[in-house]
Amino acid sequence: MPGDDAAPDDGSEVGVGPWPGGPASWPDDPRYDPVLLAEGDRRNVLDRYRYWTVEAIVADLDTRRNPVHVAIENLRHDLNIGSVVRTANAVNVAGVHVVGRRRWNRRGAMVTDRYLHVHHHPDAAHLAGWAAERHLPLIGLDTGPDAVPLETYDLPRACVLVIGQEGPGLSEELRSACEAVLAITQFGSTRSINAGAAAAVGLHAWVRRHVFHQRPSP
Repeated sequence: MPGDDAAPDDGSEVGVGPWPGGPASWPDDPRYDPVLLAEGDRRNVLDRYRYWTVEAIVADLDTRRNPVHVAIENLRHDLNIGSVVRTANAVNVAGVHVVGRRRWNRRGAMVTDRYLHVHHHPDAAHLAGWAAERHLPLIGLDTGPDAVPLETYDLPRACVLVIGQEGPGLSEELRSACEAVLAITQFGSTRSINAGAAAAVGLHAWVRRHVFHQRPSP
């Protein structure tokens, strides 16, 4: 429904109230939702999208999606998938891919999945076939002896960043399908970081490389 994006925990309101002036002053634009115009828009969206329908927002985002995808294994109903999806929305990725179980815990996504294209793949082979047809390399994020540092790897512009299950990491099937496996450099005592955090670090590395990267002067 138009207004069920999560509200702040402190009870304060976000967004805007009903469109000032009543129906007579409503914009003559199909992107606007009559319900939101009448009742207000309290969703967690950018100001430019206030009162827009979900479909209109998605259509606008589709005009400038980044060519990076995110895939995450869902073998044990991973609670981190929602967090990964929310980060993927922030980067406006081309797609999110859930590998394994079709149903996933959407709570952490804070309904941001509505503004993304979410795909399901029953297993690693299906994801690998889908990516191969589109010439998209699978790039895993995980630890292990075969992993190379994320910080030194030249991430492709068009690719699929693959996140493993919280705890065990990438399955052997998905790991073997990856062109490379990248490890996030750590200096503490834990073996790995949270899957949601790993996705955020990996996507930010992609943004730094392909959005803000400045080539050195000759």
